[in-house]
Amino acid sequence: MKKVMSVLLIGLLSACASQTTQPTAESTPAARAETNPNLNPILKDPNNILSKRSVYFDYDSFVVKNEYRATVQAHAQYLRDNAAAKVLLQGNADERGSREYNLALGQKRADSVRSAMTLSGAKDSQIEAVSLGEEKPRATGHDEASWTENRRTDIRYQGE
Repeated sequence: MKKVMSVLLIGLLSACASQTTQPTAESTPAARAETNPNLNPILKDPNNILSKRSVYFDYDSFVVKNEYRATVQAHAQYLRDNAAAKVLLQGNADERGSREYNLALGQKRADSVRSAMTLSGAKDSQIEAVSLGEEKPRATGHDEASWTENRRTDIRYQGE
């Protein structure tokens, strides 16, 4: 009887034992930041180039200016380093020109930034480029300062 009780007691105790598990790669903070860009504070640090989210263009142009190349390359590097991160590039135009023309120009601006990012090593599958045309102005005036502010492509990370 003592042997039976010993076996039962050992079985009961082993059933109650907790198991310790090693953290998986997916459960580490770094991995969570990689799969969810919102968890990565570097994107929101105002002292970091990644906090710059707009690329501005000259009138009637979709060429990425030299002054924005470092910003575009930094975002491309972030995408290379964070394979699960995705961005939406929103191309914009000022109010001058027809609605159709501005939609086309906004798309060319977004595609231009997309091309620069992929040439810098970001995967095409991480980037979506769309045009908002003149529909989402940042500045509502009808002057050169407002138009300059509205000729842009905005970089938006998934989950923002």
